[in-house]
Amino acid sequence: MAKAVVLFLRVCVQLLALPIYLLSFLGIWDPFCKKIFFPFFIEKLTASYNRRVTGHKQEMFCNLQEFAGRSGELTVLEIGTGTGANFQFYPPGCKITCTDTTLNFQHGLSKSMAQNQHLQFQPFLVTPGEDLNQVADSSVDAVVCTLVLCSVQSIEGVLKEVLRVLRTGGAFYFLEHVAADPSSWSYFWQQVYYPTWKLVFDGCRLTSETWKNLEQATFSEIKLRHIQVPLYWTPVQSHIIGYAIK
Repeated sequence: MAKAVVLFLRVCVQLLALPIYLLSFLGIWDPFCKKIFFPFFIEKLTASYNRRVTGHKQEMFCNLQEFAGRSGELTVLEIGTGTGANFQFYPPGCKITCTDTTLNFQHGLSKSMAQNQHLQFQPFLVTPGEDLNQVADSSVDAVVCTLVLCSVQSIEGVLKEVLRVLRTGGAFYFLEHVAADPSSWSYFWQQVYYPTWKLVFDGCRLTSETWKNLEQATFSEIKLRHIQVPLYWTPVQSHIIGYAIK
């Protein structure tokens, strides 16, 4: 019965989003989404989202400087930097290499870089998280990934690359929205919205159980918590936050 209700409501949502499905069928939506809609949406969302997670991010990144190398210099690689939502939480002087699959976020990213001149920005890398071949093995102290793993092609592939580029003893910091408790109404609505949400928001998957991928990776230690972010009336309140050590 529950599955039938989910399927019925999915169809209702799809009917409401019919113009987008039509644009997708015509091959128009995907380039428009990637180049215009999604970068605009992310830039507008960043400030509002950061207000809701400021405390969580401050707590998560409070020990980031402790992972600096012997020279005391901290090198950070950020996967899926977007508009630079994390820059304000990084310690002064750290060297950060930003990566993303596209240059479409450059407008918001440039503004964020100008507002965070306490950081040393390295050349930007256009590359997916599953293929960081421009980054040497065991060359960074920390890797950061927030609200990215929900839409990558392979979470396992990204984590494999994270472990490759991290030096031994380095840390992988993460903050990701994930599947809600299967017995909750939140999970019910995640199932309802799943196909349309994925189409509208550039491949974002609502029901990823990312904590399982982290637990299966070969990190020596994982500090992970499930939290609820007050993004009311949305299906993305359930998050995981923490860091893992190579």
